[in-house]
Amino acid sequence: MTATMIDADDAWTAVLARDRAQDGRFVTGVLTTGIYCRPSCAARHPARSNVRFFADGAAAREAGLRPCKRCLPDDVSRDERAVLAAIAAIKSAEQPLALAVLAAETGYSPTHFQRVFKRHTGLSPAAYARALMQERAAEALTDEGRVTDAIYAAGYSGPSRFYERNQGRLGMTPSAWANGGQGVTIHWAIVPTSLGAMLVAATDKGVCRLSFNEGREALEHRFPKAELVEGGADFAALLAQVVAAVEAPGDFAHIPLDVKGTAFQEAVWQELRRIPAGETRTYAQLAAAVGRPKAVRAAGSANGANNVAVLIPCHRVIATGGGLGGYAYGLEIKRRLLEKESK
Repeated sequence: MTATMIDADDAWTAVLARDRAQDGRFVTGVLTTGIYCRPSCAARHPARSNVRFFADGAAAREAGLRPCKRCLPDDVSRDERAVLAAIAAIKSAEQPLALAVLAAETGYSPTHFQRVFKRHTGLSPAAYARALMQERAAEALTDEGRVTDAIYAAGYSGPSRFYERNQGRLGMTPSAWANGGQGVTIHWAIVPTSLGAMLVAATDKGVCRLSFNEGREALEHRFPKAELVEGGADFAALLAQVVAAVEAPGDFAHIPLDVKGTAFQEAVWQELRRIPAGETRTYAQLAAAVGRPKAVRAAGSANGANNVAVLIPCHRVIATGGGLGGYAYGLEIKRRLLEKESK
């Protein structure tokens, strides 16, 4: 039984790259040696004609293959169990757990467990715990309760600690975020581009909305209590940079953004910004890049939750079969963006 959830060409590409993010998603069977390996195995690459891909070690053993003694492919399941156990411990703990404690509970050395955890989740255990607290605070802040109560409920030792850790990440202060942008000034404009009318909006932290064929009402829905100011001298310089990035795709990492999402969404958005102009990735590759190879559908949802088109280039993600997949602003705009970048 060969793997059915992965394209053979994608799998071979991962093997050639020794992509650790693909470990656990499939195993590589080498018919001439009779062994199967992790995709990241450091052994010399076999000829492509001698390789078959299997969903897991059990399927490979059923085909008469034995595990590689160098990369120990069956240990991947042990790694996954250790990571899941650590996540459960982090979620149930009232205080942050030290790396040494998590490692001891899973039977790994602290250094090795740190590598295993980050390979599977895209974050270190400490960063995962911080992201979890931020998500809990974000959820609590959307309720009508007091901000201070939400901060303590999320696990922070006090308001000062929460503000210290979240001010730069969220852009807006937590109270403004909880109240539809209350107290925040957002400058905006609608400008003509070769792709159609483009809405650009920014706080003093950076671009918070970039979309096509939308008007002011989109901002009113997103930030109903913010002060919306059309244009502005300070905004003009930023707007010019954004328009240039759309019309002449290239490196636009210097353009500041003011976005927020769950830890998983933000990890996906970071990976999107790492895709070079002129290249594409599949949804499966995107999920693997953030250490969650089985979360293909979740990666697609995170892709769709992107509020800043082009600058977070979700248009560079396509279907596994080579089709364009979906796009919030229509496939014609997606196709034209990809054409621009391919040139």
